[in-house]
Amino acid sequence: MSDEDAPDSEQTRDLEERADDIREEFASIEADLEPIRDDLDPIRDEIEPVHDTFEAAETEDDLDDVEAELEPVRSDLEDVREEFDAVREEFDEIELPEPETDEDEDEEEAGDGEDDAPDGPIEELEAEQEALEETLDDLEGEIEDLEDEVDDIQSDVDDQRGPYATDVIDEVGSAKGDIESTRWTEEGEEELREAVEEALEDSNAVLGTSISIPADDSLLDALVEALERLEEEIEAAELDPDEDDEDIASLLEITDALQSGVDDATAWENLQVREQLRREGFYDVLDHVKDFPPEWHALKVHEKRGNTDMVLLALESLGSDFMEEHCLESLERMGPEEATEPMLQRANRRDTTAMSILGKIGNDDEDVVETLLEYVDSNPQLQRPAMRALGEVGSEDAVQPIANQLVADESVVRSSAARALGLIGDTRAIEPLAERIDEDDEDTVRASAVWALTQIGTERALEVAAGAADDRAYLVQAEAEKANLEPAA
Repeated sequence: MSDEDAPDSEQTRDLEERADDIREEFASIEADLEPIRDDLDPIRDEIEPVHDTFEAAETEDDLDDVEAELEPVRSDLEDVREEFDAVREEFDEIELPEPETDEDEDEEEAGDGEDDAPDGPIEELEAEQEALEETLDDLEGEIEDLEDEVDDIQSDVDDQRGPYATDVIDEVGSAKGDIESTRWTEEGEEELREAVEEALEDSNAVLGTSISIPADDSLLDALVEALERLEEEIEAAELDPDEDDEDIASLLEITDALQSGVDDATAWENLQVREQLRREGFYDVLDHVKDFPPEWHALKVHEKRGNTDMVLLALESLGSDFMEEHCLESLERMGPEEATEPMLQRANRRDTTAMSILGKIGNDDEDVVETLLEYVDSNPQLQRPAMRALGEVGSEDAVQPIANQLVADESVVRSSAARALGLIGDTRAIEPLAERIDEDDEDTVRASAVWALTQIGTERALEVAAGAADDRAYLVQAEAEKANLEPAA
């Protein structure tokens, strides 16, 4: 053997020795999996009678028996899971060696194949590693199936339990608390009286009691006192969840109607909001009302007239989800610069609609860009609107952070990143986008990359985009054809 061959031979021996060590580790892991597999069959045998016990359960005591039988099964399964996770962690820590490559690429390409010899053991190890990982995945799937089965039994038990008298008492307490903590109009107090009277009448019929609203200088105090008496009577009735289940269900319907009546009663706060809007001239645009509530109709008129201040006033003042949604939709269509600060505050609270509105406004203010950039490396639900908004404001500072997402795991993120770069139009994005066209497996991502290059529009960008005309996907081909129609910038 020549001196020139010695390093390669030594490298091969080192790889083979390391390969033998790793095979021993693989064998040890495979051996550790055997007792875990053996433990699963007894657990399956333990679960089967639990199903039978649940099917026969009719009372709360029966359901207690189901949970008592389920507990050792869950404990055994947790032990198996702990053992398996330890083995999985051991497997994940194994790293395959990498062969040293010839620094002279030209010599490697011109060689006779001897340089590839060290790859042999590694290729074999990779195949063995993949097979063992598949074995681990299959076993974990079996464990997860059993975990799901245990969770399903517990969920079924929880669904079958109750309802309980304490649930009814909690409902009464909730309605009582709302009455005490809210400032009501005179109209609202009368609506509350009707709701409480109806609840007392129906509850008396179920409980055999005679609770009524006492005479009191304060109607609200009298209503609270009557509901406290109702709570006491329900507790004194000692309703059994098995024997008195129908009575408990009836009382829950009654208290649900009571809570709805309290929710619908006119609170002073509601009138204050409308009065505030009226004083600000929010309703002055209404000659007649086409839509209900009238605030919605007024909002449409203000949007049409470009009255951003009135749309923002409604967003700040009206507490309903319905009006908040429509106010934000109006601002998104309008894209007014005056909305930058309030939308920035919302975007800092992870509000994706506010991010979209900032994009429509198109203000590349430093605070806006910094806020949106915080979400570029987040989760897809936040990344996508943030990147699009940065694209619409044309932030050059966002080019590199967004380009980094071109290799994200999720294809929707890669596609969104490509389109955001197209909106910005910075030529630094040309080569990263070209790489997506060459390397990405997802048709939508490649199509987005071609679209982005067309938007950038330089001669180089259009050349790369047009080169995708022979792509395997029609979606990509269609975008590439548009590049041929675009004049070079």
